[in-house]
Parts: sequence; C-alpha cells; structure tokens
Amino acid sequence: MEPAADRYPVIQTPSEGSFKDRGSRFLAYAFPVRDEEAFREELDRLRREHHSARHHCYAYRLSPAGGLYRYSDDGEPSGTAGRPIYEQILSAGLYETAVVVVRYFGGILLGTGGLHHAYKQAAADALAKTTVTEKILYDELVIRFGYDDLNRVMQIIDKEQLPLMTQDFGTACSITVQVPRSDSARIKERLERSGKIYVGKA
Repeated sequence: MEPAADRYPVIQTPSEGSFKDRGSRFLAYAFPVRDEEAFREELDRLRREHHSARHHCYAYRLSPAGGLYRYSDDGEPSGTAGRPIYEQILSAGLYETAVVVVRYFGGILLGTGGLHHAYKQAAADALAKTTVTEKILYDELVIRFGYDDLNRVMQIIDKEQLPLMTQDFGTACSITVQVPRSDSARIKERLERSGKIYVGKA
C-alpha cells in the first residue's frame, strides 16, 4: 500500500528479536533510521559489539520521497539474508526503518532454505516488538500581509489549527506556519483569496 502524500508509518523505538536453528543464533536489531550515514553509524556499532559474529546482514528503507533502500547478505549465499530481511520491512509497510541480523554460526550448515527462513524469522520477531507511529511531513508557509488583513489571517490560522513558527510585525506583517504537506495548496489558496495576502514556502 502506498503511503499518503504527507504521512507514512515508521518505527518509534529500537527493538530486538532472535531466532535459533541447529546451534546458529540470529540476533535481530530493528531501529529508526533517517539517512544512510545514520544507518552506517549504527551498523558499525553493532559490528563492534558483535565482532566475533560471522555475518552482519541488513536491510533498510528510507522515506517514500526518495525511495531509497538497501540490503546486504554480508557473505551469506545470495538472496538468503538481506532480501528476506527487507521483505519483512516491506510486509510491515514501514519506512525510515532498518534491521540488522547478526549470525553466530553453530557449526551446522542450514542450506539456502534454512538461512532464508532464519533471517526472515529473526527480522519479523524484532519488528513485531517495536512501536509503530505515523510520521507527518510538513511544509513551512510564509504569510506576508498588511495590518488590515491581520485579523483575517489569524482567524484562518486558528481555524486550521496551524502551529506558528515565527512572527514579525514590523513595517509589514510576516508569519511562518507549519502545514501538513497535503493541505499546503488548499491553505495557500484560502489565505490568498482572503485579502492582499501573499504566501510562499520558507
């Protein structure tokens, strides 16, 4: 399902999951991630923490605006680790979310089917334990007007319940408000047809 223009589900808090199969342990770490740099920092931390583990496989998906995603098998057979982790993020419909699964080898080969299942289950376990919230994208609109239009502008701001970011009542009036992206065009039009009011993005 595609997210709305200005809102999409993200995980709110980090969580951990696990799966065991024939001596191998799969430890999964799900966490919010805003960009690739933040992900790399957390991946490096987990690699230091689990330096004796054989594999540190992962997947992440960033905001729907950029559509960026990555996954890695980190030495496991192709398609057995990163892809099933990523599919769990997709299945949950999440964005700005990463999952790293650390594998401690138990001495018995699991085969490609066993590996696929293990990474999938570990990732699913971590994601099932996290808290999901909705992220809303905002535009900041700068409203410029004369004192004669002050009451009209404030009435619209109050009715639309728009958070005020900045106010400047010098020789001319200027107010910056925060608007959900999907409402931006409608509110701009409503303001501009109310008087000599000019609206632009910050």
